Amino acid sequence: MEKNLDVLVSAEDIQKRIATLARQIQQDFSGRQLVVVGVLKGAFIFMADLVRHIKMPLACDFLRVSSYEKDQSTGVVRMDFDMTQPIAGKDVLLIEDIVDSGRTLSYLLKHLETKKPASLKVCSLLYKETGAQIKNRVDYIGFDIPNRYVVGYGLDSEGLYRSLPYVGAFKGS
Repeated sequence: MEKNLDVLVSAEDIQKRIATLARQIQQDFSGRQLVVVGVLKGAFIFMADLVRHIKMPLACDFLRVSSYEKDQSTGVVRMDFDMTQPIAGKDVLLIEDIVDSGRTLSYLLKHLETKKPASLKVCSLLYKETGAQIKNRVDYIGFDIPNRYVVGYGLDSEGLYRSLPYVGAFKGS
């Protein structure tokens, strides 16, 4: 464990919750053509672990958006690159690392809806209530967390800490 971090969600708890989420998703999408779309860079570890637990055929794709610079929100969401596969008529599960202000999620949902999926659901490892009132748009939530800047398990601070097996927050934040 990093000495400057408080552990908010342990590696063990993350893995247990992923197994539960995977069972729910598998049940909800049984017999359907599922495309799992990960939001890079933060969701890549969560998505990899999650799809390995989903015991049904599925396709994976990624897109990348930016809204932070030097650990601060810019207030603007920018598309860095889009998916490579069409999703029209398919059931789509968007995988996020964290939902907080809701700005990025709202942007992504509008963007994906223009591609005419049969259905569009959201799975986020973390949900941080910041008053955005967007929780009803997240179908699967791993953990509710306090309003602190978090790192680990895919989430970073200026490119560092992604490889931690747990989710932590800097002491004093």
